[in-house]
Amino acid sequence: MKTLVVCSGGLDSVSLAHKVAAENQLVGLISFNYGQRHAKELASAEACAKRLGVPFDLIDISHLGAALSGSALTDEIDVPDGHYAEDTMKVTVVPNRNAIMLAIAFGIAAARDADAVATAVHGGDHFIYPDCRPEFIDAFQAMQDKALDGYANVRLYTPFVHQPKSAIVTAGAAHGTPFAETWSCYKGGEVHCGRCGTCVERREAFDLAGVEDPTTYADPDFWKAAVAKGGA
Repeated sequence: MKTLVVCSGGLDSVSLAHKVAAENQLVGLISFNYGQRHAKELASAEACAKRLGVPFDLIDISHLGAALSGSALTDEIDVPDGHYAEDTMKVTVVPNRNAIMLAIAFGIAAARDADAVATAVHGGDHFIYPDCRPEFIDAFQAMQDKALDGYANVRLYTPFVHQPKSAIVTAGAAHGTPFAETWSCYKGGEVHCGRCGTCVERREAFDLAGVEDPTTYADPDFWKAAVAKGGA
């Protein structure tokens, strides 16, 4: 199955890229500049493509991203600390982000005669991000079947959509993912902050998977209290 992976450069999508490279035919990685606060993830995505020996496409939709205002990931709004289960994390939603990116990725996949587009949405995303939920995945596939009818048959491959992030760590480890060369932190400092939602989730996932976390965090112990509070 010739598969194009949407890769942000974070732990999830880089692990997915390594999984696809091992199990299918990885034909390329595609990343998006949507005006996010920093470009560290994108550098990690490009490095992943080079490591796996496949083409890398960086699609600039920053002008569109500027119109999707109101998110801490694109605007000058403080990124909240804590667990994703907390209501404050809704400020990290970029409206329709995945739907927009996937629509572009499907067009590219169809033009290149690829069989599938892979994205690393997972069970932990469901609470806060509507365009990561199984219902969205099913609806998006149905829409693309109509959009490409008679031209191409491209499947949306989401192997982690019903699984926790710890399962991604397990899969990534099984396929030799260099976790230290991935970037998750929303704040984009010199090292992972250890306090934002994605840092907390990342640290928790390694712990649950029983895999050593090679990440350097500015606040390496914050995640424990955040997880306890988020699960309360």
